Amino acid sequence: MPSVREIAEEIVAREGGYVNDPDDPGGATNHGVTIHTLRRLGLDLTGDGVVDSADVRVLRRDQAVGIFIRDYYERPRIAELPAALQPSLFDMYVNAGANAVRIMQRLLGEMGFRVTVDGVIGPQSAAAARNAADPDPLALADAYGVARRNYYFRLADARPASRKYARSRSGGKGGWIIRAEAFLSPRYHLSDAEFRERTARWA
Repeated sequence: MPSVREIAEEIVAREGGYVNDPDDPGGATNHGVTIHTLRRLGLDLTGDGVVDSADVRVLRRDQAVGIFIRDYYERPRIAELPAALQPSLFDMYVNAGANAVRIMQRLLGEMGFRVTVDGVIGPQSAAAARNAADPDPLALADAYGVARRNYYFRLADARPASRKYARSRSGGKGGWIIRAEAFLSPRYHLSDAEFRERTARWA
C-alpha cells in the first residue's frame, strides 16, 4: 500500500502542468490544483493582492502535493475508509470533489447499507464502507472503480464538450477513463471494442 504522500505525488504527476481549457469548468489549473481552490484557500502566491491565473502558473509541485494531502485527503477524512478504497477515492476527490464521496455512498446504498448521500465521510459512511469491505476489500475498490468510470461516462453523455476527456481524438480511451481504470483490477478494464461500443452514439 503506497503512502498518502506517494499517492499525492502520483496524482500530481498524472495531472500535469498548467492548463486553462475553456471547456473545463475548473478553469485555470496547475498540477491538478484549480484557480477556485487557490481562491478558496486564499493563496496569493504572487503577492499582488489578487488570486488569479498568475498564481496558478507559479504554483510549485510540492505545494500542490501539500494541498492535496491537507485539503483532499485529511480534511474529507478519507483515512477513515478501508485502505484498499483510499487511493481511488483520493484521486477522484482531487478530480471531482465531494462527488467522489457521493459515488461511494450511492454504491453502498445499492449494496444495502443505510447511507445518506451527502458527500461527507461521517461515522455512518465510514462504518458502511468498512463493513462492505469485509471480507474482500479489493472487491469494494473494484466496484467503486466501475462506479467512478460510469460517472465519467454519464458526464460525457450529458455534456458533449466533456467527451474529449473521456475519449481521445483517435477514438480510444481518454484521460478520465484511463484514470478510473488505473485503480481497477485488469479484468474489469474495458476492451477497445467495448469502449468503442459504449461511446458509439457520441458525435
